[in-house]
This record gives sequence, C-alpha cells and structure tokens, in this order.
Amino acid sequence: QVHLAESGGGSVQSGGSLTLSCAIGGDSHRIHYMAWFRQAPGKEREGVAGIDRDGDKTYGGSVEGRFTISQDNFLNTLTLRMDNLRPEDTATYYCAASMGFSYGAYVLDGNEYTWWGQGTQVTVSV
Repeated sequence: QVHLAESGGGSVQSGGSLTLSCAIGGDSHRIHYMAWFRQAPGKEREGVAGIDRDGDKTYGGSVEGRFTISQDNFLNTLTLRMDNLRPEDTATYYCAASMGFSYGAYVLDGNEYTWWGQGTQVTVSV
C-alpha cells in the first residue's frame, strides 16, 4: 500500500507562485510513475504533470512552461512548483502514483493510477 498526502495549497493572486508537496509513505518501491492532477468544479479531471524514476517529465499543455514537477526517487516527496498562476488554474490538486501503465496508455490518464491523495485546494484570484 502507498499513502499520499498533499500540502501547500492556498490562495494567490494572478501571476503569483505556489509550491505543492506530496508526502509519500508506505510501499514506495512499488511506484513506477507519479503525477499531479487537478479538478475544478464542474470540470473533468485534468492531468497536470507527471514524472518517472529517471526524472523524465510530461506536462499538460495548459501548464507547460509555468509548472515544474520534481521528485526524490519517490522516497519521500513529489513536488509541483507553479509559477505565473492564472485564475483558470484554480482547482483541487491531487497527487497520484501508478504501478505501471497499460500498453499505449497516456501517462497523464488518471485511470492508470492506483493511489491518490486527498487533494489540496489552489485558488487564483484576478
């Protein structure tokens, strides 16, 4: 079992920055890939950024160039640095971990993830 707990959410003005952290506990050796997702009220869940053990990263199109994902070999913490935040970034942000992907799966498909945190709220005002 893997346990995930997000922190670092809050309220910020447009153009500001926040850093989210995801504490990793339990059987972290089972993790193949980790990612951040977000969901705003009335909208579908969206993949934000993902990273593997080697540090290879994938970003969703709306955040590339503004957000940076990092990890410490999945030992303790997954981090998401968010710069130049926009009101449309307002959402609940979740970290998630995958044991591995189905053949041909997109790495930011939430259906490929087994373990999820409880989420942390990010609110960006104009």
